[in-house]
Amino acid sequence: MSRIGKKPVAVPAGVTAQVNGQTVTAKGPKGELKFVVNDEVLVKMENGAISVEPRDQTKTSRSRWGMSRTMISNILSGVKDGFEKKLEISGVGYRAAMQGKNVQLSLGFSHEAIYQTPDGITIATPKPTEIVINGIDKQQVGQVAAEIREYRGPEPYKGKGVRYAGERIVRKEGKKK
Repeated sequence: MSRIGKKPVAVPAGVTAQVNGQTVTAKGPKGELKFVVNDEVLVKMENGAISVEPRDQTKTSRSRWGMSRTMISNILSGVKDGFEKKLEISGVGYRAAMQGKNVQLSLGFSHEAIYQTPDGITIATPKPTEIVINGIDKQQVGQVAAEIREYRGPEPYKGKGVRYAGERIVRKEGKKK
């Protein structure tokens, strides 16, 4: 039994949610999101909460049960509050700056790396060594953060590169004489 899937998702105040067949739609102050639930999972709206349960007891339907509930919870909290990811840049001369809607990254290459911001995402650079990514879709916010980190991930010897805020880098010992 899924411990996560058993709990119904309460619809927060200020958010309207609709269940139409297998499609869950949420509208809130930040925007509107939809999620199409897999056919092996049954979705119901009752008493201001959305409940999810598997149609049968097969392994695939039970495995999609908890994931569907989490996705519905994410779209409800996304249209109400939104999601945020922070990236930190460390290294001499490494910095980020906004160039219109795009992010210009100086990461030790012979050229500047330019990241084009997708629709539905806002990126800010409060400091040259910090990038803040905001949006209503949790998956898209995480994907954008991963794509920016991919330009130059943190290396294990000096820790230089782009990393998530609070990420711990396992350091290696350098060469010995």
